[in-house]
This record gives sequence, C-alpha cells and structure tokens, in this order.
Amino acid sequence: MVKGRQENMEYLKKASAEGAVNKGQTEQIVKNILSEINQDGDSAVKSYEEKFSKSERSSFRISDEELESAIENLSDREKKLIDNVVERVSNFAEAQLTCMKPLDQKFGNGIRMGHNIIPVEKVGTYVPGGRFPLLSSGPMVAAPAKVAGVKKIIACSPANYNGSIHPAVLYGLKKSGVSEIYAIGGAQAIGAMAFGTESVPQVDVISGPGNRFVAEAKRQVFGKVGIDLIAGPSEVVVFAEEHSDPKLCATDLMAQSEHDPNARAILIATSRVQAMKTMEEIDSILRQFDSNSPAHKSWEKMGEIIIVESLDEGIKACNDIAGEHLHLHLDKSNEVADKIQNYGSLFIGEDSSVVFSDKVSGTNHTLPTKRAGRYTGGLWVGSYVKVATFQEITGDGVQYLAEHATEQSGIEGLEGHRLSAASRLLDE
Repeated sequence: MVKGRQENMEYLKKASAEGAVNKGQTEQIVKNILSEINQDGDSAVKSYEEKFSKSERSSFRISDEELESAIENLSDREKKLIDNVVERVSNFAEAQLTCMKPLDQKFGNGIRMGHNIIPVEKVGTYVPGGRFPLLSSGPMVAAPAKVAGVKKIIACSPANYNGSIHPAVLYGLKKSGVSEIYAIGGAQAIGAMAFGTESVPQVDVISGPGNRFVAEAKRQVFGKVGIDLIAGPSEVVVFAEEHSDPKLCATDLMAQSEHDPNARAILIATSRVQAMKTMEEIDSILRQFDSNSPAHKSWEKMGEIIIVESLDEGIKACNDIAGEHLHLHLDKSNEVADKIQNYGSLFIGEDSSVVFSDKVSGTNHTLPTKRAGRYTGGLWVGSYVKVATFQEITGDGVQYLAEHATEQSGIEGLEGHRLSAASRLLDE
C-alpha cells in the first residue's frame, strides 16, 4: 500500500489483495446507473431505489409535513446536540470565509484588476445513510454552503429509516439551511442531482462523502457539475512511538474502521513492542464489537501496521500515504506536524481525537482519500464560492497593453488577436 517504501520499513500487518475493491466493476455499474438516469429521469431513479434501497416511496421529496412529524420524535437533548454541531461548523466556516478577501487594485496606470468572491447558485449535498444515522454529516456539507451565501441547497440521503430518512439527519439538514430534502441514496442520488429529473433539480456543485459507488458517481459526473472532492471510504493513519498509549492508538484506529468494510486503518510505529501491544488492544476491542460491525472485515482485509526505524522514516511514510486523517501520537507532535505536508486533516497529540472532528469540533469531516491529500484539502466554505477575476483597462493602460499584445500576436501568427489589440492603439 505504501509506494516508494524505504528499505528499513517493515509490515507487521499488510492489507490483503482480496481486500481491494474491483474498480472496473464499480465503474461499469455506476456508468449504467448514470446513463439510465440521464435518459429516463425519475423512472430510472425509482427503479434503482427499489433495487438497492428497497424503497417504495411514491415521492422522493420529504414533504414539510413528513419533516415536521419526524422532528417531533426527537428529544430536546438530541436537538441541542445537533444545534451545537451546526453552530460550531458554521462558526468555523465563517472564520474561513473571512480569510477570503475580494481583490481590487491597480497594476499600472489605467490597469485595474482583481477578483470577486461569488457564491455558487445551486448546491446538492449528499448525506450517507449507511449503517448508522450520521448526525454531523448534514451540517458538515450544508452549513458551509449556507455561510458561503448559496441561494439554493438541496440534500439527498437514503430512505433507510422506516421508508424515510432518520429524524436526526432531517433536523440537522433543516437547521443547516437546506431547502429541499430527497430520500434517494447511492449513485442514483448523485445522478439525479447532476442531470436533474422531473422531481429533483439539477445543481451546480455536488458535495459530501459516501461509499465507493457514490464516490465513483461523483467522479463520473465531474464536468457536468462541479464536485467538492472524491471522499471515502474512510482512512486513518496513526503515527506512534515507544511511549504512545497502545489503547488510545487502538481505539482511534477502530473508530474509523467501523465506518465501512473498505475503510483503511494504518498504524505507523517506531517501536515493534508498542505496535504489538496495539494489535493486542485491537483484538480486545473487536471482541466487544457486534459481530456485524464493519470494523471486523475492515481491519482483517484493509488494516496495516508499518514499523519504521525513526521519526524521519515515519514522516516519509505519512507523506507518501497522504491519509485522510493523520493522528500524531508523539511526544513532539507539534515539531513533527511542521514536517508533514500530505494529509486530509491533521490531529496533533494523542488527545486530539479524530472523533472530535467527525462529530462536533467544527472542522469538516469530508476529506480527501486515496492519496488525494497530496494535492487537495477537504470540503470547506471555499468549495461553494468562485474566485472570479475582472479587469478594467483605460487610458495609458490601453496603449501599453495594446502595444504588447499587438506585437506578441504578430509573432504568434494570430491575426484576429493582433487586429483586436491594434484597433485600440492610439495614433501618435
């Protein structure tokens, strides 16, 4: 799994070949789904909902009555927890937005240039249903869009809770500013939002995590619409040393493993003894999990333990893996943090649990996987705005740029460009 492996790096446990996903098969399944939805709209969506989600809903959209009825089933305590998530995610997104400033300045006499920060008009958010109601996923994808100033936010989530969406998920979406919610899951939800159907409006950007079918669908519709990034299944890299607490390392690895059978949990350790103790703790934790927990298959097929000889070698391994979540269980975590560039989100120190970010700290948990941390960060308020440039050329600026553009266009042999520039030259 680690490319460019150093000579002294050793696998105490390695992901098995049979744990790898059949990428070609996934691509073809998703291609067929998207093609049918693009051609047949709602009828294709309904067919796939019946096939994959066993949903027999007469309407994909969650009505106002259905929404309010579902929310009535939540306790005040549950609502308060979700309110806290929305508030913290929104606050962090607002702080990020303040870092994005419009630009308007002169770059020479008569040459005014800059950029505007423009919200995307329509956003489609996807909230996984999966095995558990993920209370934070709705606010994570929708609240930053609202902060960005998006005019229309819709959401799709599987109808896997009594033929509808879990009340807590619905409440989180409503509180985050979503105007329309659809009980549609999987690749068919991505197709519906990308192409538009009789019931589901077409959007400009699709965001949110999901399983391999959702991720592949987002990849295939990119260009037709924008996407935030390809996110999922979950990954965590725990970087540990001799004195790291094996139990904390094990709990952090297993927390992400329970997301999906294809989730990757990787321990990079400078100490074989510590790594062995962590393995023992993992075995103990797995015995406490339900037999149906995805963590069993995830750890068996996808889990890895890598022994390195030094912190420097471990840093190289972390940068090469570029994991979605990188958790530093080190005495000098802050020093090491400054030396690592590739990750989705960084967790500095053993108490900075990934679970805090998953749930409520405020940073976004929709993050790059499959080494995409080498070139992108995760979902943020900037995913929902366009940085669009402008220019105004007047007076001396026209003469200066026209002279240059006329000469350059002549060299390039572009007569139309030369004429356009030369027609603005002043006779001297």
